[in-house]
Amino acid sequence: MNEAYSEWLVKRKPPVYAIAVKAVMIVLCIFSVFLALTTVLGVIALLVVGGASFFVFQNMNLEYEYLFVNGQLSIDKIMGRSRRKQVWEGTMETIQIVAPSDSYVLKDYETSDTKVVDYSSGQAGAKTYALINKSAGNTTKVIFEPNDKMLHCMKQISPRKIVQ
Repeated sequence: MNEAYSEWLVKRKPPVYAIAVKAVMIVLCIFSVFLALTTVLGVIALLVVGGASFFVFQNMNLEYEYLFVNGQLSIDKIMGRSRRKQVWEGTMETIQIVAPSDSYVLKDYETSDTKVVDYSSGQAGAKTYALINKSAGNTTKVIFEPNDKMLHCMKQISPRKIVQ
């Protein structure tokens, strides 16, 4: 059984504004607790602010999971380590090339209407790759961080499409 299978998980670096947003949500929670002790409307405010804080804190914790199985690449976004959403999927037939993000080879495949999506960790110095996908007349550049095993599996399926 010659099956190419690889999965990899990267944690997204929190954005710069994340600390400020979390601080504001904590201050709002503290304020709504004091308001709840004095008025009935404060209880409603506490519930609303508490629920909003929960969702903000959950959505600030992002991870991306890359799954490559027999020529099909799937990228899932995991929010708060509990909710999963598939954000991109493609096959090696529709993928034109996979190369390091700073490679000159990508310039030949990009067009003026290329949509760029970033599913990498956002860490400085991370070894990111970009793939160009053409399907249904749309060109998409996907930035991601595969590991060596995933690149090897991709190279087994389509050796000419992988630049390392």
